[in-house]
Amino acid sequence: MVTSERITGWIEPGADDWVYVPIDVPPGAREIEVAYTYDRPAVPPGVRGNSLDIGIFGPDDEFRGWSGGARDRFAINASEATPGYLPGPVWPGRWQVVLGPYTVSPQGISYELDITIHSGPDGESFRPRPAPARIPGRGHAWYRGDGHLHTIHSDGQRTLPELVADARQAGLDFVVSTEHNTSSAHLRWGHHATDDLLILNGEEVTTRTGHWPAWHLPAGKWIDWRHRADNPDDLRRFVDEVRGAGGLVVAAHPFSPCVGCSWEFGMERVDLVEVWNGPWTLDDEATVIAWDSLLRAGRWVPAVGNSDSHSRADRVGLPHNVVWSRGLSGDQLMAGFAQGRNWIAESAEVRLDFTATTGIRTVGIGQRLETDDPVTFEVRVEGAPDTHIRMLDQTGPQWGGYVHKDGGTASWTTRSRYSRWVRVEVRRNEPTQTTVDTMVALTNPIFLG
Repeated sequence: MVTSERITGWIEPGADDWVYVPIDVPPGAREIEVAYTYDRPAVPPGVRGNSLDIGIFGPDDEFRGWSGGARDRFAINASEATPGYLPGPVWPGRWQVVLGPYTVSPQGISYELDITIHSGPDGESFRPRPAPARIPGRGHAWYRGDGHLHTIHSDGQRTLPELVADARQAGLDFVVSTEHNTSSAHLRWGHHATDDLLILNGEEVTTRTGHWPAWHLPAGKWIDWRHRADNPDDLRRFVDEVRGAGGLVVAAHPFSPCVGCSWEFGMERVDLVEVWNGPWTLDDEATVIAWDSLLRAGRWVPAVGNSDSHSRADRVGLPHNVVWSRGLSGDQLMAGFAQGRNWIAESAEVRLDFTATTGIRTVGIGQRLETDDPVTFEVRVEGAPDTHIRMLDQTGPQWGGYVHKDGGTASWTTRSRYSRWVRVEVRRNEPTQTTVDTMVALTNPIFLG
């Protein structure tokens, strides 16, 4: 038996972040289908039009899926579900379609929901197949990985196997699956896993006051995104949930100009900050400046960089992280990131070595050298011809060098009384549409004292 219902409604300007539409599902339901439309009236320049997201919760506020604005319909049954949604029994009781008015025109949003419920016996139960938790690595080594990626399970264009292929082509050792507000991809990565690419589970928790990728979640773990920066207790609770599961919290693209993308939560509770997101742009420059200001003030949040790839034209691994780890497992990689033992590269062709030495003691990125003696900082860069090395401390740029086609080096000696830390940038004198040059590599600091 099939039953259908059409629900209409209107959302006024200034509405709450989430609008819930109740759906009563009878016993014996096998599948629920939801389709929606909404009006998109013309608006004058400088006025935002309508954009309406969608997802669904089952009885008792059980999360069952989210597609944002990427789809206009979805279906759920015990055997399968639309990407972004979780297969499983269609329990009887009150479900809630959740609408997210991302932007609302002055006219408001008029919407229609078409609900179709199919009754009958369930099909074969869905069998989750997550990716392996570890793969063979190279022991203690630098590992390359992209921690911000999207597929058809949220608003990306790539399928799961396409993302795996592109990550391997980019020379990566690991990726973190970070779909917007859903864990659905976690349960399917095992079908596409290889023995040379570790796939970690994550979620880009997409709030209206900033986005924060949660890294290294247990397969199927979902983090609630229904919170705002004006209630810091909510963020604290969810951050504790991520850390309790062994993961880390990343402040994504803090100065991104898209609606709801800029970071309003502050840096007190995050583990990492994404200072470089996709091809180098003005908002990345702004983030590095803000991150550097925190460093100067004595507050270090380790920096990461990721592609945030959505479309097939977005290059996976531009940029990516190069993190020192004891091996290729989520726990080992998270330890390296938490310690700041990471630098960011434009591509796998870029190779960088950065150390600080006094006497017989040498330390690297993210480490501290406690000494009052002179300390020599040395950086070697390869695979980035016609670029410039910059060494910076808390007072600004201090030394540099040129990278030829066969590589380049720079060496500078200072003391802890002068420099609290030193970090490295490698830039190409190539303007983008919004910046005067292009970042090629960026390191976390080495600390003195």
